Amino acid sequence: MEEITIKDIARFCNVGVSTVSRAINNHPDINPETKKMIMDTIRRHGYIPNNSARNLKRTDGKCIAVLVKGITNPFFADAIQIIEDEIKRKKYSMVIRHVESNEDEVDVALELVKEKRLAGIIFLGGYFSHSDEKLRKLHIPFILSTVGCAPDGMHHDNYSSLSVDDEKEGYRMTDYLIRQGHTRIAILAARPNDASIGKMRLNGYKRALKDHGIRVDETLICHMPEEIKSYSMESGYVMTRKLMDSGKEFTAIFALSDTMAVGACRAIFEEGKNVPRDYSVAGFDGIELCSYYNPTLTTIRQPVQDIAEESVKLLFDILAGRSGHQHKIFPGVLLEQESTRKL
Repeated sequence: MEEITIKDIARFCNVGVSTVSRAINNHPDINPETKKMIMDTIRRHGYIPNNSARNLKRTDGKCIAVLVKGITNPFFADAIQIIEDEIKRKKYSMVIRHVESNEDEVDVALELVKEKRLAGIIFLGGYFSHSDEKLRKLHIPFILSTVGCAPDGMHHDNYSSLSVDDEKEGYRMTDYLIRQGHTRIAILAARPNDASIGKMRLNGYKRALKDHGIRVDETLICHMPEEIKSYSMESGYVMTRKLMDSGKEFTAIFALSDTMAVGACRAIFEEGKNVPRDYSVAGFDGIELCSYYNPTLTTIRQPVQDIAEESVKLLFDILAGRSGHQHKIFPGVLLEQESTRKL
């Protein structure tokens, strides 16, 4: 779709370009009803006014934005490095922006487009369930990398997505623990209002329990505290301490990130208990720490290098006209290590 211009807005509203400019810049010399009509039209069509004179000159952007939800998770460090190296190799610049868990990534992207002349965007992490109308406001190619998508997300042809199936992999880990003899499995989950990958992994956990005829015990679903960084070691530690203090019976913990799994192990050790003799602990992501922590962590390894390399390659292929948008699901790998045992 061609980018909406200030001339288009003027035509839609049947006013002059100067009138649109006055509305955008809050000029007092404009009728309030006319201003409201213009601003409503701007929002409806997703027009983004340029915020500096240099942006008025139509030049090709040489900058790629990377928007990251959950930047504190070490899982993203390797992905960011791979993407940055390839962007530099292509003689482009990169801007990275952290998106808070309660922020809308598309709104953040639209604001960033105002500030910089972007060629494309790569979204890392989170969950994508935005309407077509909202997505059309992004007039540049974008890639969803390691991002969970809504069930119908694979049918869109105005963006690309590359990730594991988070619900399927959450199911796989829970199924593995059940087959190890565990029926009382606590889960260190995202916040209750989460609509991202945490929700999908939790859905996989619940579905696996139901498929094995095990009732979902809501008291074993531990949600991240609001005041602590998401998917951090601290959040895993705090949730596990609270779980153990509650006296709830459980034999295994499934943490939705490896960093939370490490925090969980710390809390268990402080209680004088052992992993995996007293409690099995499993994570998700497959970061390097898993194979060096003691005990080594059972986890779902995401092929982060493959996803990152393919994401940036696909974006540049789209920019060069060599490819259309694609949607790819990468299989995770269940690494059975020392932190879990069979009952």
